Amino acid sequence: MRRLFLAPAILFLVASTTFGQGYPSRPIRLVVPSGAGGTPDIQARIVANELGKQMGQQVVVDNRGGASGIIGYEVIAKAAPDGYTLGYSAFTFITNALTYSRLPYDSAKDFQPVIRGVSGTNILTVTPALPVKSVRELVELARSRPGKLSYGGPGGGASQQLSVELLKSMTGTQITQIYYKAIQQAITDTIGGQIQIVCDNAASILPHVMGGRLRPVGVTGLKRIPAAPDIPTIAEAGFPGYEMAPSSGYMFPARVPREILLRMNAELNKALKSPVFADVVVPAGSTITAGTPEQFAEHIRRESEKWGAVIKAAGIKAD
Repeated sequence: MRRLFLAPAILFLVASTTFGQGYPSRPIRLVVPSGAGGTPDIQARIVANELGKQMGQQVVVDNRGGASGIIGYEVIAKAAPDGYTLGYSAFTFITNALTYSRLPYDSAKDFQPVIRGVSGTNILTVTPALPVKSVRELVELARSRPGKLSYGGPGGGASQQLSVELLKSMTGTQITQIYYKAIQQAITDTIGGQIQIVCDNAASILPHVMGGRLRPVGVTGLKRIPAAPDIPTIAEAGFPGYEMAPSSGYMFPARVPREILLRMNAELNKALKSPVFADVVVPAGSTITAGTPEQFAEHIRRESEKWGAVIKAAGIKAD
């Protein structure tokens, strides 16, 4: 009887090892939970091209935008756990689990972290008509006018929203949010003076800063941006401990074999460190992180804990 149980186990081990050695034997799908043309799509396509060259199989980007990434994440969660569906994990992967009461997937059980790819940064800006030139001056003005200043951006725990909410919670200020479906409209209204404050990722908002249409007061990450080294970080400008660095990474559906996970992790580490990828993401203030699956899993845990507290304090809900 004992031999009857051992035989299947040995066969499974041999089959699993063989599968890992022959991987990949066909094209890999990379699901990006956002539309074409945005920062996630641009980064994912560079990585997909590098992976294709390294692994000898085409990596096809599949954009599944909508519903704060939920549509795409559901596709990833329900894909076969064979290593042929890889998913792009944006900051929304963390915040969706904190702001939605119900999701069509289980963030903790239906995914397998592969690698943390990039740590980004936002820039906090004000309309040029506002008489402030630093974060400290902005905070002082907000304290003198409780609830009178407003900032624009999407809700639902987006990094643009949480960048301002974290500052509010650290300084005890009251700044009113004006909700916009698209951050571009919030930027337009801040330029026009209808609202006073807007925060967005560096790549998106930097052209408006360089053109003098918006005044930058601080970078939300821990490092200054190479493309705009004169803008101080919010932490160094007098608010130590402040950090908003929305990360992205890559993940598999749960139950992908360990050897496939480690192979993809090694290939992604190589792709993320390629010069062609660095040339795109580093100038805009992003930091290439890379690392192990375990490091990415721990990062998700820490970020969930940190932003869960901010979201709860601000009463943010997405549904």
